Amino acid sequence: MELTHFNEAGLPRMVDVGAKPETKREAVAYGRVLVNRDVFELIKAGDTSANKGNVLATAQVGGIMGAKRTPDIIPMCHPVTLTGVDITFELNDTPDNNGKYSVEITAAARCAGATGVEMEALTAVSVAALTIYDMCKAVQKDIAIENIHLLKKSGGKSGEWTAGN
Repeated sequence: MELTHFNEAGLPRMVDVGAKPETKREAVAYGRVLVNRDVFELIKAGDTSANKGNVLATAQVGGIMGAKRTPDIIPMCHPVTLTGVDITFELNDTPDNNGKYSVEITAAARCAGATGVEMEALTAVSVAALTIYDMCKAVQKDIAIENIHLLKKSGGKSGEWTAGN
């Protein structure tokens, strides 16, 4: 097993995917944002008192924009033509052991291409989470973003993959 983003001299390279066939590809990523009860209630109500707009609507647009700009911020990531990006939020109103409430983010990215869209899905979740942080930081400074990871992917030579299997 070897890392593919290094050449024979050990220097970074963009992997050549020119000979790979184009297939339909999808990747789904997950992450969550931990907030206190006050911020959770503002998010849940769609409150715009921060003068920045609806938190989740803004985070959804931010996440989609992030997916579209992934190759601009991840050095060896290929530009792909995305055919779709969907972001959903689940508000978990049961506090954890530390009294934090969570906004769970799931992002699905799709394309028809020679390389996958895992980075786009992960970037979408990350930017959506950072947007929630940005929208709410005036009310809470210790917002936490955690557990960003790939849930599943499909397409290409390696086919289907699901976390935990």
